[in-house]
Amino acid sequence: MRIVVLAGGIGGARFLLGVRAVGQELGAEVTAVVNVGDDVTLHGLRICPDLDSVMYTLGGGADPERGWGRVGETWTVKEELAAYGAEPTWFGLGDKDIATHLVRTRMLDAGYPLSAVTEALCDRWRPGIRMLPASDDRVETHAVVEIDGASRAIHFQEWWIRHRAEVPTSRFVFVGAESAKPAAGVLEALAAADVVLVAPSNPIVSIAPILAVPAVREAVTTGTAPVVGVSPIIGTAPVRGMADKCLAVMHVECSPAGVGGLFGARSAGGVLDGWLVDETDAGVEVPGLTVRARPLWMTDVAATSAIVREALSVAGVA
Repeated sequence: MRIVVLAGGIGGARFLLGVRAVGQELGAEVTAVVNVGDDVTLHGLRICPDLDSVMYTLGGGADPERGWGRVGETWTVKEELAAYGAEPTWFGLGDKDIATHLVRTRMLDAGYPLSAVTEALCDRWRPGIRMLPASDDRVETHAVVEIDGASRAIHFQEWWIRHRAEVPTSRFVFVGAESAKPAAGVLEALAAADVVLVAPSNPIVSIAPILAVPAVREAVTTGTAPVVGVSPIIGTAPVRGMADKCLAVMHVECSPAGVGGLFGARSAGGVLDGWLVDETDAGVEVPGLTVRARPLWMTDVAATSAIVREALSVAGVA
């Protein structure tokens, strides 16, 4: 069996722990197509937050308390940069994390595509799955905001971390997505997939940037593999993070029905065939989708694996 997962953020990384476990049980090949919309260049370093979250989490190096970054991290460089008054001060780079960004930036500057760089980084972390960036091209999520009475676009990371998603925002723009091509291996993975899973990641800024790459969306929507999504919303709140604020910008109801409707059914021009919601949301209906309810709290790998098995069952492949 070949399983492809569209994923981003901490929710996507933790979901992939369950996918990897189930994949090992089934002898399946797992490929994660990971969001690059959060990628940003700061202090001359190319930072790929979602790729790193997945890599560190699956490689056993993620901080379990913060949910992001490296376990046992130190912050000497951050403190020194602040002493110099070097901007931006709102984005903290840990000392261990900087090593990853240095290697990545050096390889990118030498002409290697992001997919090759990611493969090289994974040689150390051994995530147990194949990790692919959605695109080797520059695709960045920007927010159009109102600050001091003026409208301007800022990087999503600045909106999310510096402003805590609290400044008035009219929309998100996926800069470069329209002309971007899928990274090496992405289309081949989707074409060969027996099932495509959409992780319980932020639908607006983790999954949408992946699908904003035209050839990726086309491959998902026209492929033969069933596509099943897992709701990142339980009741009326996100499992973690600030997906509710992103959904509000897009005028989408923060509910499993709202997000399921946002993705839409493939039979009606959307991307999903099935939709998994929490047991507290049993009875939710989304036009054109097979909806099934079960506990969705990813408390540990065993609980997450059970979610994955249910998603495969909805897809009709397990």
